[in-house]
Amino acid sequence: RAGTVHPGLTEDQLWRAKYIYDSAFHPDTGEKMILVGRMSAQVPMNMTITGCMLTFYRTTPAVLFWQWVNQSFNAVVNYTNRSGDAPITPSQLGTAYVSATTGAVVTALGLKSLTKHLPAIIGRYVPFAAVAAANCINIPLMRQRELKLGIPVTDENGNRLGESTAAAQKAIFQVVVSRIGMAAPAMAIPPVIMNMLEKRAFLKRYPYLNAPLQVSLVGLCLVFATPLCCALFPQKSSMPVSSLEPEVQDQIRKKDPWLETVYFNKGL
Repeated sequence: RAGTVHPGLTEDQLWRAKYIYDSAFHPDTGEKMILVGRMSAQVPMNMTITGCMLTFYRTTPAVLFWQWVNQSFNAVVNYTNRSGDAPITPSQLGTAYVSATTGAVVTALGLKSLTKHLPAIIGRYVPFAAVAAANCINIPLMRQRELKLGIPVTDENGNRLGESTAAAQKAIFQVVVSRIGMAAPAMAIPPVIMNMLEKRAFLKRYPYLNAPLQVSLVGLCLVFATPLCCALFPQKSSMPVSSLEPEVQDQIRKKDPWLETVYFNKGL
């Protein structure tokens, strides 16, 4: 940032410094992001929370507790990785947090009651359904200001051209899809493996290994699913000028009549 290059600095060292900086500071606000809200914290945090959700799914208090923990974590992640530089009020944060947590818990408890008389493997997928539903609630609510007022759109050189709600809708949709995709392998594969292992003598003899084994399996899935699903859509996303709101199109045409594509930070 100072524009000085220390003697002996290699290109690889410079790129590594950029990766570290980009992972820790918000691309729009320039603020240092909350540690547990960064994408680099997704695997260790999610493997613990998801592993426990999949392990302790049989009782109502356990479902309530782990869904609450998961949505509290998601609220921090969604706030940390929002798009744009506009501030979010405490009331907006509170509304999003309460709505998402309630949606997840209601979904989890409702599905839990419906799957009581079904095979055990079906019950293991209740946490995934609750997480998918909560993502569809949590992310749009945590980023509701973007849906109302829009997010910054720029040209390819980063020059700000205006704010667009159409870009915000596309950004939030992409984030919802990638988050559900991120959770899918970790919440779909381990239940099948654990269901088979629990029928064998090993886990019956050592039941205390259930939770550590589940957490490890989730972590293994997340190691691959997290970078893969973050890469489904580029963070610097784009869309045609013709797909923006008419008033934003007019605003852009006045600045650059020949511009065809705008860019925006979709968030993570």
